[in-house]
Amino acid sequence: MQRLPDSPLGGAVSHSYKPSCCHGNTCFYCVQTLLGLGNVGLHSCLFSSKPCPDPPDWLDTPDPSHQQWEESGFLETRKGRSDCVRQTTFPIRVFKLMGVQTLVVTNAAGSLADHLHPGDIMIIKDHINIPGLAGLNPLHGPNDEKFGPRFPAMSSCYDRGLRSLALEVTKQLNIAGLVQEGVYAMVGGPNFETIAEARMLHRLGVDAVGMSTVPEVVVATHCGMQVFGLSLITNKVVKSYEDSDCVNHDGVLEVGRLRSQTVQQLVTEVISRMEINNNIDRTSSAV
Repeated sequence: MQRLPDSPLGGAVSHSYKPSCCHGNTCFYCVQTLLGLGNVGLHSCLFSSKPCPDPPDWLDTPDPSHQQWEESGFLETRKGRSDCVRQTTFPIRVFKLMGVQTLVVTNAAGSLADHLHPGDIMIIKDHINIPGLAGLNPLHGPNDEKFGPRFPAMSSCYDRGLRSLALEVTKQLNIAGLVQEGVYAMVGGPNFETIAEARMLHRLGVDAVGMSTVPEVVVATHCGMQVFGLSLITNKVVKSYEDSDCVNHDGVLEVGRLRSQTVQQLVTEVISRMEINNNIDRTSSAV
């Protein structure tokens, strides 16, 4: 797949551009791996009709736990992400042009809520974009109305129907006790939060905090795509000055390793159910 020239859109897109690996069919794209899960099979994937012989070189991944591209049959997998907002969101607009209708995002996050523990899974129902509030927004710059309006609403980023579907799936998989809905906040990183920052986020109503996901969701919502998001809770965020515990990256990776298969099973089943529902809708429309 060729590299497209840069534009104010954060990576350029030609509206006549159609990659050879996708023919406008409904696609699902998991935009990033859960941190540390790249080695155990849960990776970003674009469902398409045939493999791309030349995966794109869009991304430079500075974190070694974010794995790089590899091909796997009809799945075009991207293990990893860029830490630059414009680079990170560039693929989303390309996938929109490919015909992608639904974006599935996953991340690792620290828990600020008493009821969320390491190993739990949080279905994201809303987010707080801390970098966005400070002016770092992927929609900055000239707006292309072919993708979406200049001032898009963000009050329903995470599709209610997909969230309900996921909750049904958790019951079928007997993991309902591990899964709850909650609010996710993105911070800039790469350092973990100070105690004062953690307390502030908790008072704002944040259930889990991480360093990714929101830019992709903002651009996907701007493009009119459905979004479904999951956070794997990998650690408890320290909120007390009396607490001697300290989060460490190795512990985050270990929780990711232990829970990776559960998250992969949940994501796979949700996507399968989405495809079944879409096929039923298409059949009903054809009658």
